[in-house]
Amino acid sequence: MIDKPASLEVIAPTIEEALIKGLDDLGLTEDAVDVEVLDEGSRGLFGLGSRHARIRLVIKQPIQEKSDTIKTEVATTAENIADQIEPNDKPASAPEIEKMEDDYILLTAQDTVAELLDKMNIRANVTAEYGEVDEIRNRIPVHINVTGDDLSILIGRRAETLNSLQFIASLIVSKELGKHLPLIVDVEGYRIRREHQLRNLAQRMADQAIKSGRRQVLEPMPANERRIIHIELRDNPQVETESVGEEPNRKVTIIPLS
Repeated sequence: MIDKPASLEVIAPTIEEALIKGLDDLGLTEDAVDVEVLDEGSRGLFGLGSRHARIRLVIKQPIQEKSDTIKTEVATTAENIADQIEPNDKPASAPEIEKMEDDYILLTAQDTVAELLDKMNIRANVTAEYGEVDEIRNRIPVHINVTGDDLSILIGRRAETLNSLQFIASLIVSKELGKHLPLIVDVEGYRIRREHQLRNLAQRMADQAIKSGRRQVLEPMPANERRIIHIELRDNPQVETESVGEEPNRKVTIIPLS
């Protein structure tokens, strides 16, 4: 079994922020957990008496069992690499050890995704590199880039297939490394293009909300995409955002403040 807690309680200013934080800490997607709202929180009056939201994320066991099955099928590339390393009498320096660890992490992530694609009978090139530091969580994610011919099947409707691939790969790699690794799997730059589209959409809909004085409701999105909308508009003093609805049809609403 994957060594994960059965549940996790999270406290944040809003339910949406608590959900995003909890999923990120667990390395899971929304369809892998049940969400229980313990306290909806309160903004208070004129900022006084505000209270943070509190939720509990309960991990669904069937998804864990599925990931264990896939983990068994995937070859343990890291062990093969370790067997091929020849002994060296000269001890490595701290920078050399750090580089070896970094290379090991990247290679483990790259080979895991490559193995999964091979078992799906999909031919593609897979590379791994470190992304930019997440200043909010102070972590450096590993980006897996998948390139090749006609890989749209890997993305799926609303990126469902891509998110599932990322979820399974993240579980396997984290288990292999013995710690949670922030892993982002992208296909032909889809996530970068999608983020650019979402940021433009957020600004466009915010302008409409301000001009019309009416709230604007966006299309249903997964948590990671809703987070992009919230972040893009969080410094806009003329609007505020909130997520409404139930999964998988949860939507961002942009609310004008004047």
